Amino acid sequence: MKPINIAIFASGSGTNCENLIRYFHHSDGINCALVVSNKSDAYALVRAEQLSVPTAVVTKEQLNNPDILIPLLNKYNICFIVLAGFLPLIPNFLLNAFPRQIINLHPALLPKYGGKGMWGHHVHEAVKAAGETETGMTVHYVTPVCDAGEIIAQYRVTLSPKDTAEDIAEKEHLLEMEHFPHVVEEVLHQIFYNKK
Repeated sequence: MKPINIAIFASGSGTNCENLIRYFHHSDGINCALVVSNKSDAYALVRAEQLSVPTAVVTKEQLNNPDILIPLLNKYNICFIVLAGFLPLIPNFLLNAFPRQIINLHPALLPKYGGKGMWGHHVHEAVKAAGETETGMTVHYVTPVCDAGEIIAQYRVTLSPKDTAEDIAEKEHLLEMEHFPHVVEEVLHQIFYNKK
């Protein structure tokens, strides 16, 4: 069985990136073949290199240039893209090249706390300010509209009124570590193997 080569796009520290790489390290069917970042100092690149996964840094111009980005992905035979803390919007040409084959992890229960400016600590601060009694993570397909794609899976955690934004972030991040690799694996199996 030919392995499914996936690319992980990340902009930050890369905890989810590393988690995915480690999760699929011993998989026969799924291979983390490339990590792409829009930031040369993203620690996700260091994590990937430490785990012997090739990396690439793309500028905003390169990200929006099909003559650069598509050949890069083709070089590694990428057939699926996972956004794990990747902040720039995905260009339409990439969505067209990978139809329903790009998914994103969002640190809230969409459709709440999604859209422009809703990333990282901004999300958790908004959840705290609203006095929410729960938060969670959402995995969804990527579309031209930010955070508006079809929801694949959501996981929830209860919040206490005493929780700070940092506490909320930690609780939500634990959900990501536990569930995100399994969701990615299930989506890949459904798409490429037509089974769960």
